[in-house]
Amino acid sequence: MARHLITSALPYINGIKHLGNLVGSQLPADLYARYLRGRGHEVMFICATDEHGTPAELAAAKTGEAVADYCARMHGEQAALARGFGLSFDHYGRSSSDRNRALTQHFAGKLADNGYISEVSEKQVYSIDDARFLPDRYIEGTCPNCGYDKARGDQCENCTKLLDPTDLIDPRSAISGSTNLEVRETKHLYLRQSALKDEIAAWIDSKTDWPILTTSIARKWLNDGDGLQDRGITRDVQWGVPVKRGDRDWPGMEGKVFYVWFDAPIEYIAATAEWADANGKTDADWRRWWRKDEGAEDVTYTQFMGKDNVPFHTLSFPATLIGSDEPWRMVDYIKSFNYLTYAGGQFSTSQGRGVFMDHALEILPADYWRWWLLSHAPESGDSEFTWENFQQSVNKDLADVLGNFVSRITKFCRSKFGETVPEGGAYGAEERALIEALTTRIRAYEGFMADMEVRKSAAELRAIWVLGNEYLQSAAPWSSFKTAPEKAAMQVRLGLNLIRLYAVLSAPFIPFTAKAMAEAMGTADAGWPDDVEQAMMALQPGHVFTTPDNLFAKITDDQRAEWEDRFKGVRK
Repeated sequence: MARHLITSALPYINGIKHLGNLVGSQLPADLYARYLRGRGHEVMFICATDEHGTPAELAAAKTGEAVADYCARMHGEQAALARGFGLSFDHYGRSSSDRNRALTQHFAGKLADNGYISEVSEKQVYSIDDARFLPDRYIEGTCPNCGYDKARGDQCENCTKLLDPTDLIDPRSAISGSTNLEVRETKHLYLRQSALKDEIAAWIDSKTDWPILTTSIARKWLNDGDGLQDRGITRDVQWGVPVKRGDRDWPGMEGKVFYVWFDAPIEYIAATAEWADANGKTDADWRRWWRKDEGAEDVTYTQFMGKDNVPFHTLSFPATLIGSDEPWRMVDYIKSFNYLTYAGGQFSTSQGRGVFMDHALEILPADYWRWWLLSHAPESGDSEFTWENFQQSVNKDLADVLGNFVSRITKFCRSKFGETVPEGGAYGAEERALIEALTTRIRAYEGFMADMEVRKSAAELRAIWVLGNEYLQSAAPWSSFKTAPEKAAMQVRLGLNLIRLYAVLSAPFIPFTAKAMAEAMGTADAGWPDDVEQAMMALQPGHVFTTPDNLFAKITDDQRAEWEDRFKGVRK
């Protein structure tokens, strides 16, 4: 049994997340975690809300709440939606936790002690009307790289270029919209990433199995232009981790906090400590996942994220870990994703554009969305969500292929043999051929899942479902029953075992439906089918089952048209 640490990029606290956020990190991470657990591995699956920085302050200001109250409320809402989508986190933490505060200050102290932090006087935008500095997202303007007119002061949402507020063209205050701005001098801490460039480059070069998307972005930021730049890690805002050097005050940094992108990745570690606290564990229990000198040497660590997060996870966070000169577990594999687009543009939390997680669950169960999003995951390029494609995929894959198979087998068996597995007949040539084909497909499915090839895994799972339909159509137990009832009993028995098999294989993709299938077959604790032939004989004659309700209702044209119209604008 292997040990796997899995982290998903932390969603910002500033509102309900859209489907693009979901498929870009949390959902494929959950797919992988569920698969590994199904194979018997020990898994620690961690995520958290990213609560510091200007997005939280700006969002709280709009609602009139204190920022701490806003973050507490939104954490609860995001956690509930995560459960609604079946995201199986071992812990869903908060970057504002005491654990993260202490660890962030610890890393800053270690980096400073090792000479990797410098104090820099810099010029920063100051709003005269707001009487404050405007760091990061408190300032908006036109991106100097692509011309996007709603770029933020830390990063352009359109082209993903990292920015400083002073880079923006025609800047304005995100608080008041004021353009009455001037540049003033202030002092901040910088992480000396440039001093760690050779070590980071060697580490990236050693990752020969990473996706091209991940390594190309990492090398671009490492080598383009002047190469890896030192990065400011403090800001002139109130909401965040107070600047300290370990447990000591930092003279000259009073009133400042650490930059959100410095403390957010540290929350992966802190959230694991939060898991230990919440479950009556000791520090040794979480450190065995993160400290190589305390048991983490045999851990495989995998991160999932959208491509806009890659620079911070391949450069800045590794610089923090390497620069600490402590034996922290570094990531082994980064699975990155392109964007999911909507109606020709990007999903956007800040602009309220697209379908959001709460609205999605209002209109359809989670498995409908899980299946479409994963089977169309933006791996090799951007993917576009359209209501027509969504309708077709749900109706064909889920209703016509899987749902129809389960319905036909169980209802036929109930009408002819009752709700027990029927006795009679033995598997013949056609059944053995099916088992052989299933074995080939399942081994391929396992390979794609282990390699985190999400779309290929979905295609292989669908092909496994299709095999059952093709067998059922060819065997035609409803015809066999008229002349050879024992043969029909055998065919139905095989079909019921297929449902049990499908429940196990489908659980990573559609966990709610898989659970319903397993419970209907009376085998909620079924193990992974390492031996497919044995799995196809697991349900013996006399075993009691129930006939489940229709697993998937088809999406009608009227429903599609209604939803297309409802979600054509911005979130309301």
